[in-house]
Amino acid sequence: MDNSFNNYTFKEEDNIDLKQEISRYLRYWPWFLFALTIALISSYVYLRYEPRIYETYAKVKILDESEGLELPTSAFVFKRTNINLENEIEILTSYLIMNRVVRQLNLNTSFYEEGTIQTTQIDVLPFDFRQIIESDSVSERLSYLINIKEDRLEIVNLKTEKTFSFPEFSTEDKNIRLPFSIRLNSTEAKETLLEKSYIVHFNPIKNTALSLKSQIKVEAIGEQSDLLKLTIKGESKLLSERILNTIIDVFDKDGINDRQLVSKRTLDFIDDRFVFLAQELDSIEISYQDFKQNNNLVNLVTDAELGLQQRTESEEEVFKVENQLALARLLESSLKDNSESSLLPANIGINNPGINTLISDYNLAVINRDKLTSGGGANNPTVKIAVSQVKDLKYNISNSLRTYISQLEASQRQLGTRNRVFSGKMSQIPEKERLLKSIARQQKIKQSLYLLLLQKREEAAINLAITEPSIKIVDYALSGFNPISPKPKVVYAVALLCGLLIPFGILYVVFMMDTNLQNKDDIIKIASKIPVIAEIPEMRSKNIKVFTDPNDRSVLAEAFRILSSNVDFILPINNNIKSKVVYCTSTIKGEGKTYVSLNLSLALSSINKRVLLIGADLRNPQIHTHIQEDKHKPGLSNYLHDIDYDWRDAVISGFDKHPNHHIILSGSIPPNPAHLLTNGRFESLIEEAKQDYDYIIVDTAPTILVTDTMLISQLADATIYIARANFTDKNLLNYSKDLNDTGKIKNMAYVINGVGASKSYSYNYGYGYGYGNEN
Repeated sequence: MDNSFNNYTFKEEDNIDLKQEISRYLRYWPWFLFALTIALISSYVYLRYEPRIYETYAKVKILDESEGLELPTSAFVFKRTNINLENEIEILTSYLIMNRVVRQLNLNTSFYEEGTIQTTQIDVLPFDFRQIIESDSVSERLSYLINIKEDRLEIVNLKTEKTFSFPEFSTEDKNIRLPFSIRLNSTEAKETLLEKSYIVHFNPIKNTALSLKSQIKVEAIGEQSDLLKLTIKGESKLLSERILNTIIDVFDKDGINDRQLVSKRTLDFIDDRFVFLAQELDSIEISYQDFKQNNNLVNLVTDAELGLQQRTESEEEVFKVENQLALARLLESSLKDNSESSLLPANIGINNPGINTLISDYNLAVINRDKLTSGGGANNPTVKIAVSQVKDLKYNISNSLRTYISQLEASQRQLGTRNRVFSGKMSQIPEKERLLKSIARQQKIKQSLYLLLLQKREEAAINLAITEPSIKIVDYALSGFNPISPKPKVVYAVALLCGLLIPFGILYVVFMMDTNLQNKDDIIKIASKIPVIAEIPEMRSKNIKVFTDPNDRSVLAEAFRILSSNVDFILPINNNIKSKVVYCTSTIKGEGKTYVSLNLSLALSSINKRVLLIGADLRNPQIHTHIQEDKHKPGLSNYLHDIDYDWRDAVISGFDKHPNHHIILSGSIPPNPAHLLTNGRFESLIEEAKQDYDYIIVDTAPTILVTDTMLISQLADATIYIARANFTDKNLLNYSKDLNDTGKIKNMAYVINGVGASKSYSYNYGYGYGYGNEN
């Protein structure tokens, strides 16, 4: 029969009771409610006073300069045929661009409106404000608090905590040195701003530029796209939009200026040469005029048409050579004067493709070197490489010019020799005519050079005027309508999650740290083969200890009736033995063995069974406390010690309504309980009592403290082992399990006392069903 009871008891205990685990936490629902309330209130306060952060973005397209409209003069300018968006992103977010934006918008001066709890950044102050201090003069952070009182304007230096008062609501015409001036003009403005406070911060430009650089985010839109998206986050939408639009404008102008730089340098070179050419032309024209006046020349007629034609052709060739020679020498002179290796004029008429190509490469290298020098410093390895490249190109240009000039001089000598031959053939032409031709030729050379430079100047001016922008603006700066931070849905969701997880986590840790027994599941995990025959609930009323009325239908009475019924299932079946001996013991003191043994005996008595309760805990007897008897009243110890003492003389009836219930108290505490229990008289008592009683309930001593119970354990038909919820350590269950496994205790079963005393578990006993629950 006991095996069937074990199967019935543990059949449904193999799996974790999820409902019980949930109930274990729901018992603390006020904690969860309190945590959720605090979390939601905190979220509301956070959302109420946390500054709103808005995201502002703009979109631009990087233009390909290879498709520009420039004239041939700008052919040497570097053109992007393959756009590198990573380079453009670095330029957009460079310190140089940020520095220009900060200076243009005066971002190193920021304004805040101070509220009761929240301080909000604003774009401009709502009154006249004029900054006096120069931005470059700010070397450290300066902060001032402006308080508008009813009778004065108050300014506080937050660093020195020095206060200045201005009854006229104006800082002008005062001897007080402040980095700004303020004036409140109208009475209406004073009333509107009354009792309001504002904060002004002055920051170094470098710090502000670096801060702005960290705030700007630039990313490409798609892998194959030339579009860039600029993003910034801030409290003031207007200020963020102004910043992005200014960054775009500064970047565009920077690109345009780079491409206009060569055209400007060409214009400057041509303007410088115009001064010298004008002087030379004036000198030649005066010489021509004086020669004709001094020699009374009006018209010149050639002698020989053929000779003149040949000479003319030769002179044209001489003219071309001398023209090229003059241009080459001019360029060589400019190269020698160019000590700082700045840009050179390009395509000014030299008919040498190699030199023109070298000049284009040289200008590109100069531009690249200047950009790297401004960003990296003179000692940067990249800058050194760029400087070396410029020097090499300059050296190559100089060598090419010298070679080209040598070639032109050789050609000039050859043509001169040929002209002398022609001159010999035309020796009849007057010397005066030859001299006049020479002057005219020099005039024509200088005039042609002047016209050529004038043409190139116009081309450079046109290129300067039609320079295309570096970017195309797809979207000007736009701000979202709703703030990106804080997000109410996310904040409330996190608050709900924290409101649940925090108390859950605390309870989980508490439960994990709690090593005490809670319910029968803890016993099943350790001693699954030992049945749990009852769980005695913890009663809230401290007065309810035992039920004195056999007809009692209280929760406690029904719990012990269930225990009395389940005891029969663990008792061995033997028709020859009608009386059963049941021990009640525990591991340590305080687990309620006396309480359980007393109520179990009363439960059996209430069903008209003859029951004898024996107090066998001779070291710490407790039964007398429940029936208001003297602790030293004669009992078991007296019988065991005195062979002439009859145990029936120690039997008492502790409850009037239980006529079948008798008790033998422990008696006086002896010095040698173990010796008394093993002298044979206790076994005689049990055998004699079996003749008069149906059940003998023995309240024994705790097993881990003394050996009294082990000495008499073989006399029991069944042993009820008491464990108390939220009191008995789970590790002690291994000790009781070993007692059962080694056979030191016969036919053992667990009873859990005080179930429900732990707040970790919740039980709902329905013992009153059909009986009219009195409680």
